[in-house]
Amino acid sequence: MSDNVVMTAMNYDSDRPKASNPVKIMDLSLRDGHQSIFATRGRTEDMIPVAEMMDEIGFWALETWGGATFDTMHRFLNEDPWERLRALKRYAKKTPFSMLLRAQNLVGYRNYADDVATAFVDRAAENGMDIFRTFDALNDYRNFETVVKQIKRSGKHFQGCMCYTLTEPRLGGEVYNLDYYIGKAKELVDMGADSICIKDMAGMIAPYDVYAMVKALKAVVTVPIHLHSHFTSGMASMSQLKAVEAGVDILDTCMTPYAFRTSHPAIEPLVMTLLGTNRDTGFDIRKLAEINEVLEKQVMPKYKHLLDDSKVSIIDINVLLHQTPGGMLSNLVSQLREMDALDKIDQVYKELPRVRKDLGQIPLVTPTSQIVGVQTVNNVLHDTPEERYKMITGQVKDLCYGLYGKTAIPIDVEVQKKALKGYPRGEEPITCRPAEVLAPELEKAKAEIGDLAADMDDLLIYAQFPVTGKKFLEWKYGRAEVPDNVKPITMEFVKKQDALVKKAKAGELVERKADAPAKSERARTFNVFIDNEYFTVDVDPTGDAPLVSAPRAVAAAAPVAAAAPKPAPAPAPAAAVAAAPAADAHGTRLLAPMPGMVIRYVKNVGDAVTKGEAVVVLEAMKMENALVAPCDGIVKAIKYKSGDSVAKGAVLCVIE
Repeated sequence: MSDNVVMTAMNYDSDRPKASNPVKIMDLSLRDGHQSIFATRGRTEDMIPVAEMMDEIGFWALETWGGATFDTMHRFLNEDPWERLRALKRYAKKTPFSMLLRAQNLVGYRNYADDVATAFVDRAAENGMDIFRTFDALNDYRNFETVVKQIKRSGKHFQGCMCYTLTEPRLGGEVYNLDYYIGKAKELVDMGADSICIKDMAGMIAPYDVYAMVKALKAVVTVPIHLHSHFTSGMASMSQLKAVEAGVDILDTCMTPYAFRTSHPAIEPLVMTLLGTNRDTGFDIRKLAEINEVLEKQVMPKYKHLLDDSKVSIIDINVLLHQTPGGMLSNLVSQLREMDALDKIDQVYKELPRVRKDLGQIPLVTPTSQIVGVQTVNNVLHDTPEERYKMITGQVKDLCYGLYGKTAIPIDVEVQKKALKGYPRGEEPITCRPAEVLAPELEKAKAEIGDLAADMDDLLIYAQFPVTGKKFLEWKYGRAEVPDNVKPITMEFVKKQDALVKKAKAGELVERKADAPAKSERARTFNVFIDNEYFTVDVDPTGDAPLVSAPRAVAAAAPVAAAAPKPAPAPAPAAAVAAAPAADAHGTRLLAPMPGMVIRYVKNVGDAVTKGEAVVVLEAMKMENALVAPCDGIVKAIKYKSGDSVAKGAVLCVIE
């Protein structure tokens, strides 16, 4: 490149006219960006170095909060979600903050009572939130009523979302067509929406479809139209450009290190694409490059162990076939891998549209994406030719009862009947606004948590996440030791790890000796795992042979140990069904059919149980599974407590 060309590139804005209708941009890097790319593990300390810089760009808003961040922060990062909001506000003082609010789900996975919903929005506004991007997984806007009232009372911006989903390869069909979305937009305007977001969580909106949709929406509503489309399928950048041509007002993008794959299009190519046009963003590409430099060199190295480097392609065209959002897909793969059943993924893809249709053709977005995904996995692993839906999650039962709202089409009658058999609230589904059947929760939560919650912010953490929230508050106030796995890592640690891997690859972990002894028959082979790589190492004990005692018999009630690492990298053959409960002299053991976290025991030691009665609730992929007694008897032993993580096959209790 010649010097003149370089100079022209550097002075690209010397005669840059001001756009007559600049497209506005919301940056998602500090929320949906890291949620999509590295499992929502971004820490506040790694956001602060770029917060002031991003504040100078001219973004319409910065998405900093909501979605999965609230859960992940307190559960995996030992961070107070409220403090992140306050901290970032101290560094980015000019640009409005936006959050993703799951309507009556708030930032959790079920509908919460009205008192919790009202208090949460009030505290979010008081802590610094300006724009409430509000969506409901079923597009049932009755679930907006309570939160919208408080958003308006707080004087904040209410952005109403239409969750974009399809039942056809392209926009159309009997359910999700243009008339459907125009009708939803009018509903949002009637509710007082300050802007409307087309929320394309799986990256399925095609360029010409979004052009038609934006044109149609602009003809019937006057509030700004905002497009949110993930990059997963590879269409999002093209769809953004067609949306701009159609007159869209606001677009969502990420900084380049946090862009693409299952995240969103990058801002920098868009800036250059629109340069000099009447939709020019006006952004300074050099300032964006400076931010990227910090993210690339000072932040991303800390999270590279969380990046999915198993794929060469940065797009996944399969999303156009199975409509599975990226976050949901990674959860399914993770769950199947933990259960040694990754070879079942193709069966999961085939079963998923069947489950989705059975459950009312619901959009696949949190939490309904998890509801459909986990139930699909359960069906693939546990169903038999004679019986489908053998293990139904608690959330599917809630959905069938109506606790999430009204589905686009009716739920399959037989599935609904089976799910609601013995359902505690009743076997007849409701038709009213879901929160109307929910009793107030705050006072009950306050009585349960006691003085561990110092204020309303603490109480709202516990009210939404009773198990993990309590654990976090114990860490926060020094009542429990903070485990190492939730502590942050430093760049120094990253450099040491990189140096160790480099040495291992070069065979320099130990000094080579010229007179190396011959390998004895006692040598054993081990796998050594470092980050996402592993090395095969032969270990040959020196000196006298170790004394090995005969294995002792283990009582039936003892927890089942996790399987030892296999010497080969290939996945082990998957079992089609979880291990059957074992009976012996010590009683019948109830085993965990999948890895997860114990939420609560429904029965205690000494309680009588009958076969098929719920004994323990196990959370897997954020969905609850009620595990039932395999036989009649008395609970003789309980092996875990609420909040404990368990492996597949762990003995949860013993019944005699």
